[in-house]
Order: sequence, then structure tokens, then C-alpha cells
Amino acid sequence: MEAKCIDSDGKTSKVTVSDQIFGREYNEPLVHQIVVAYMANARTGTRAQKNRSSVAKSTHKLWRQKGTGRARVGAASNPLWRGGGRIFPSNPQENFAHKVNKKMYRSGMCAILSRLVSEERLLLVDEFMVTTPKTKEFLEKLKVFDVSSALIITENIDDNLYLSSRNVPTVSVIDVAHLNPVSLLKYNKILMSRESVGKLEEMLK
Repeated sequence: MEAKCIDSDGKTSKVTVSDQIFGREYNEPLVHQIVVAYMANARTGTRAQKNRSSVAKSTHKLWRQKGTGRARVGAASNPLWRGGGRIFPSNPQENFAHKVNKKMYRSGMCAILSRLVSEERLLLVDEFMVTTPKTKEFLEKLKVFDVSSALIITENIDDNLYLSSRNVPTVSVIDVAHLNPVSLLKYNKILMSRESVGKLEEMLK
């Protein structure tokens, strides 16, 4: 299949890309599953609660076992009491990971890329480089491609491109090795260098 490509002068042309990567049908349940799994796997345990052995309560038996007419009770750290420990406390080692097979993940990524191509939201560019680490030059480069908010995918991120783009809140630059479904769905426009297409096809084949 063919995808739109823009050169540094703003002229458009058509380039041939893999049907296996950019020509699949959109599978919404699969895309939802890999997005949820990616966000869950990035989550870390940041909350902690105390169990009955961790709360600062005396272990003294509050009253004798029999003869008081009241229910038997042990330490004040009993989870049933106010100020006692939690029965199933949260801890920083809590695991939120979701398992997704490699084949499913690759199929979901291909489905997202195919939808972006069909909606003409993914544009291929000959190259995206800036000669100096200046935000002004970076913004002028974006004007050539007629975008103001976009995800830029390159094979490698050099220092000039990173430094010139980090002060632009509506643009994100990522190398193809760290491409993920959340980034692809976050932006309306995707600019991908032609060099990164070959590497992406190797990753997802």
C-alpha cells in the first residue's frame, strides 16, 4: 500500500509501505486491551497501609476471656476495632501488571498504525533534523509540515532535536524503539521519518 510522504520543502509524494503493518483492519477490543495493559504495567505501588502487626497498639489483652458478659477480645490492633490494622493492606510491592502476548501486542500496534494511515493522520517525512538546539528552528520545521501538535518518530534522537523540542508542550519526540500505543493515540498527527519505517517493520513483522 501507499502512504503520504512530505519532504523538507513541503512537497508531498507517495511511498510504498508494508500491508502487513499499515494495511490491517482496526480491532478495537485488541487495541483497548494493549492500551490498558501498557498503562497498568507502567504503574508502580505508591500506597501503603498497616496490618495488625504494624499499628502502634499494645498487645495486652483488654479484658479477661470469661465472666465479663462481653465478647472475647485480644489485642487492640484487631482489624475490627477503630485504629486497628487493615485485614488486606496495600503495599508498595503490589503488582498491577497485565500479561499480553507478543503476537497480540504487535497485532494491536499494527491495527493502530493502519487506522492512522487510513485517516491520513500518519505522515512520512524524508528526515526531521535541526542543525542547532534552538526552539525557533524546530517550530519553523513544524510549519513546513503544517502541524502544531504532533508525535515525531525518528530512528535515533540526536541532542539538537531533543533540546529544541523539549520546551514545546504540544510536541513529543520519540525514537522508534520506544514507540508505544498510548503515544500513538494521544496525538492527532504523527510524523514518522522514512528511516524509522524499515526499523518499525522489522520490530512488528
